[in-house]
Amino acid sequence: MMKIRLGHSPDSDDAFMFWGLAEGPVKSDYEFEHILRDIQTLNEWAKEGKLESSAVSVHAFAYVADKYALLRHGGSFGEGYGPMIVAKRDIPLDELKTLKIAVPGTLTSAFLELNLWFEDKYGPEVKPIYDVVPFDEIIPAIQAGKFEAGLIIHEGQLTYEREGMVEIANMGKWWRDKTGGLPLPLGVNVVRKDLGEDGCKEVSRCMRESISASLENRDTALKYALRFARGMDTETSDEFVGMYVNERTRDMGDEGVKAIKLLLSEGARIGLVPAVEVEVID
Repeated sequence: MMKIRLGHSPDSDDAFMFWGLAEGPVKSDYEFEHILRDIQTLNEWAKEGKLESSAVSVHAFAYVADKYALLRHGGSFGEGYGPMIVAKRDIPLDELKTLKIAVPGTLTSAFLELNLWFEDKYGPEVKPIYDVVPFDEIIPAIQAGKFEAGLIIHEGQLTYEREGMVEIANMGKWWRDKTGGLPLPLGVNVVRKDLGEDGCKEVSRCMRESISASLENRDTALKYALRFARGMDTETSDEFVGMYVNERTRDMGDEGVKAIKLLLSEGARIGLVPAVEVEVID
């Protein structure tokens, strides 16, 4: 029996989509071992080809495309929403470019999108000034006065207002307007090419069936996901899962693939990522 080590983050949205495989009805001749790590660790591991299949940031995929192919299933996209720049006050854009921004990591898709947003707003000569801060410490750091602004991801997109923050910019809205309606790529699931065609297709099948099972057994899958909700209440967790596990997660379609290729080509154009060919397992 082939063993597939499957890496994903300990977040409620990832837990929701993997319920069908972890505890639900999806069966395989392969043995799946679920490895839960933060996305930064998974990005770094993917550079080494450590796991047979993994969640990675779209940004990080540019550095692992030689080893991994893209799965059409399990992608996270922002449909007019996504990473946000927030602050305690409404900072004018002219002032923002002079401030140090707390960011959740330089391999995150949010960081790539921030750099593209900066170029769009200020021109190619202006780059963001930043410090890396763990994503769940960014809003507390702003509240404590350590930073004027921060780039937030995950559940912070739903809770920032109740924590006294205001929205300065939304990467999802900006991307949708810039691209004529494309979704904003954030995270994807990948499979190591050396598993061969049959292995890659079996991982793809199991991934798709797991997401389908979770969407079709939403209450049960959500109960499982709540174990990984980092203190979020049920209502907020349900909303968060709905944002990032939906029909596009089941299959990103041609539009999702197009959005990923465009984001990575734009990243290569500004010199932030290498130019890559995106191989997709269908």
